[in-house]
Amino acid sequence: MAFGGRLRELAKKYGRVAIGVHLSVSGASIAGLYVAIKSNVDVESVLSKVGMSSGKEPHAASGGDSDGDAGVVVLRDGGELAGPPPAERNKTAELVKGGTGALALALLLNKALFPVRVPITIALTPPIARFLARRRIVKSPGGHSQ
Repeated sequence: MAFGGRLRELAKKYGRVAIGVHLSVSGASIAGLYVAIKSNVDVESVLSKVGMSSGKEPHAASGGDSDGDAGVVVLRDGGELAGPPPAERNKTAELVKGGTGALALALLLNKALFPVRVPITIALTPPIARFLARRRIVKSPGGHSQ
């Protein structure tokens, strides 16, 4: 995996700074997701807009009637197929109400967003390491002093 290898290389070069940056990015991600979930944002639809889905295909695209609603077709005024019924719009709220918990859901979504967090970590680590080295909080990468 390219991201995993680059993250290991970054951790080897920058050490504690890279780990701290990654944990900070993860913490910010979890906190943001938790607030979004508690604010009743439909996280599933937001993820589908950025190209990440829950893995379930819409019923019309699957081509099968395995749910038991054979013969039920919902049409709009123009004769087009309508989207899912309104009761299924916010599955995030249903999961949180169902006892799963907002924090557990935020942790799971954070895990799913690993491919997004790694490039952020890779981009932020070198400037943060330089800043900390200038302030003499950490040694500069590679053991070179400035």
